[in-house]
Amino acid sequence: MSYSPQVETFRKLHEAGCFVMPNPWDFGSARWLRGQGFKALASTSAGFAFTQGRADQDVPRDMMLAHIAELVKAVPDLPINADFENGYADTPDGVAANVKLCVATGVAGLSIEDATGRDDDPLYPFELAVDRIKAARKAVDETGSGVLLTARAECFLTGHPEPLKEAARRIEAYAAAGADVLYAPGPKTVDQIKTIVAAAGGKPVNLLVYGDFGLTVADIAAAGGRRISIGAALARAAWAAFIEATRLIAEEGSFKGFADNGPSAPLNSFFTDDLKARS
Repeated sequence: MSYSPQVETFRKLHEAGCFVMPNPWDFGSARWLRGQGFKALASTSAGFAFTQGRADQDVPRDMMLAHIAELVKAVPDLPINADFENGYADTPDGVAANVKLCVATGVAGLSIEDATGRDDDPLYPFELAVDRIKAARKAVDETGSGVLLTARAECFLTGHPEPLKEAARRIEAYAAAGADVLYAPGPKTVDQIKTIVAAAGGKPVNLLVYGDFGLTVADIAAAGGRRISIGAALARAAWAAFIEATRLIAEEGSFKGFADNGPSAPLNSFFTDDLKARS
């Protein structure tokens, strides 16, 4: 079966080796990352939420779909993987319907997580979580798009008492349910990564690197990771500098927060040339 060039590229990227898929949060950051030579990009729900004055997990479905479509438009020659949170529904049928809406934006991949967003019950029960992935799988197949489905086990991020054990159990089940790529955000060591990779049973595994854990791309590749995303790390880096600079102005009347600022010239030059190229 023939798929779009972006989907074909994305599928090939997962066949061997290990690649980094950074996460832009708007049109400009997507263009910049493309300009640095990255072969695929992914949305970040948190990074986008902050641009809208919202907390992570507080962006409505249709607002997120519009943002994902904007990223696809920003880099039409690159695969975009959508951070589609929990599918914006609890039931398998609801997930399936929303997955089709996400596929319609032109993405090459999308992820569905098993976090409910509720503090009192943070993870969907095991069987329901598996059924949700099965429903997402069926929905993607019905579109005929070839879009890659990533299943996420959120055990580390939701405070599960045995996050690695439970994540491995869920990853194994999600792989059997038809996920193309497996993802358990949270592991920070080679041994933890190897456990998740083993649970995936040979299917590609995405690793989240949201801080400096002392691991390199080569380390993650050697542990069996096939794809590396960085979530909201770039957005948080930008916000961290912004927060500190504004704190210094407000509390101390100081502009020392600008000491490490770079000039505007490289950005102006890049975006001027980039606009000409895409026009």
